[in-house]
Amino acid sequence: MGDQPLLACGMAAGPLFTATYLLEGAGRVHYKSSRHPVSSLALGPAGWAQTANFLVAGLLSLLFAVGLWRTGPSHWGALLIGVWAVGLLGAGAFRTDPVSGYPVGTPDQLQHPTRVGALHDLFSLIGFLALAVACFVFALSNSPGWALYSTASGALFATTMTLASAAFSQHERWVDLGGLLQRVALTIGWTWQTLLGARVLHT
Repeated sequence: MGDQPLLACGMAAGPLFTATYLLEGAGRVHYKSSRHPVSSLALGPAGWAQTANFLVAGLLSLLFAVGLWRTGPSHWGALLIGVWAVGLLGAGAFRTDPVSGYPVGTPDQLQHPTRVGALHDLFSLIGFLALAVACFVFALSNSPGWALYSTASGALFATTMTLASAAFSQHERWVDLGGLLQRVALTIGWTWQTLLGARVLHT
């Protein structure tokens, strides 16, 4: 596969992932987008759609990492995008535990997380950290505008994802806003990846 299609994969991953979880969330009874994480859409009879969403986004991002390795300004940055992709694949391979009362009838937080749920959280954490650091690595650019945008994206992504994690841990101040905070973080991260692909593609 040529470099341009590989970079285009990275540009397509975010919009596809976002459209899928928005459609899935809108059609779920008792699912609250403002409160519940995207990962919870993998629970229940229709959970295969969100599982596939993670896997497809992870594969597209992994192909993107290969394109960045070949053409991008930073091999370290490309490796970090690869780790982000592996995080997405792991989040798809290992299903999350119930959280914040979804599905209905489950506790807000399990007293003893399952092994599968713990692996989901671990892969997600590794992926989120890698993407945040990648933003700062790719900020090392000759373009002041891009450097400022990339740095701000990394900081805002890390901040909003940290607050979302606190919400899913049932922090009283944030618990009802966990889903919203996570969606803000994901939008920041995916937008940055899309624009990174466009930038590298046209340089």
